[in-house]
Amino acid sequence: MTAHAALLDPAAAEWKDALQHAGHDMYHEPDYVVLDAKLYGGTPTAFWYTDGRRHLLMPLIVRDVPASDLRDALSPYGYPGPAADAGSDDTGFWERACAELLRTLREQRIVTAFVRLHPLLDTPLPVLSRFGTVVRHGETVSMDLTVDVEEMWRQTRSDHRNHINRARRAGTRVVFDDWSRLGEWVDVYHDNMRRVGASSYYFFTREHLTELHERVGDRMHLAVAIEGDEVVGGNTFFTYEGIATGYVSSTRRARNRYADELLYDEVRRWCKNRGDRLFHLGGGKGGCNDSLFFYKAGFSPVRHPFHTWRVVTDEPAYQRLVRDRNPQADPADRTATFPPYR
Repeated sequence: MTAHAALLDPAAAEWKDALQHAGHDMYHEPDYVVLDAKLYGGTPTAFWYTDGRRHLLMPLIVRDVPASDLRDALSPYGYPGPAADAGSDDTGFWERACAELLRTLREQRIVTAFVRLHPLLDTPLPVLSRFGTVVRHGETVSMDLTVDVEEMWRQTRSDHRNHINRARRAGTRVVFDDWSRLGEWVDVYHDNMRRVGASSYYFFTREHLTELHERVGDRMHLAVAIEGDEVVGGNTFFTYEGIATGYVSSTRRARNRYADELLYDEVRRWCKNRGDRLFHLGGGKGGCNDSLFFYKAGFSPVRHPFHTWRVVTDEPAYQRLVRDRNPQADPADRTATFPPYR
């Protein structure tokens, strides 16, 4: 059988075909990648490889490297990584796919790729390490929704249980998929982004979230926490093939307000009732086991390692970029901020 490799346009039939074969998440869907590329200011694409029997697809956003004829690539926001219908033990397939990835990117003058790997997908890290640098950052947290509600509650840390009960006694309620309240929640979300000094990318607008919902339909959901008639918090999340995945969430900060914990509890119950098997909460900031990770870890004992993959396709071009734009950086160190010329 003949092997093929290419960078695909989101409308390409091969993109949809690959996803029909490979286990994947919302982050691999072309509509999601297109909208996220708008936020990054890049071009949506996906690397595709098939040997005629098995398939691999990895979404990417390609950006111009300023003041050069080079480009680089990064994953869309979230956990895209490569999705394939070949197991991690099929090292021959993965090695051929990785070699074709480097060749294809290099031919397109794409000098580096920064890839966030999906903690739930079966990815052969030793193979990827031979074609780039794999960095472990920390862990992510997921909730097992197949256990009964009483077991989920027992798995919840005591401080979270206490706060959830307080929120319920205070009359805080959670409403699902009332998209007329989206604008009110976005105001809450932006207040928090300003408070923590988030970069401009993370100021997801009402227009962006509305368009994303319109494109992916009932695979995207909104939960808002309401006190009286005031929206004080909310979660957006995806549900796909039995897996619920948090997208963005935020609550208005106030003393003795525990809407955030209540939202997590209500969302997991809602997802369990609709038949989802797992709710992936993600990890800490930058994938680290920080205070955000500790907070999420209080809802479940289930952990998944989170890695990124840093690929250099053209070593001389990469060395020149680092030398010219960040001479203090060590181009051989692929474990720090990558790519260091950005």
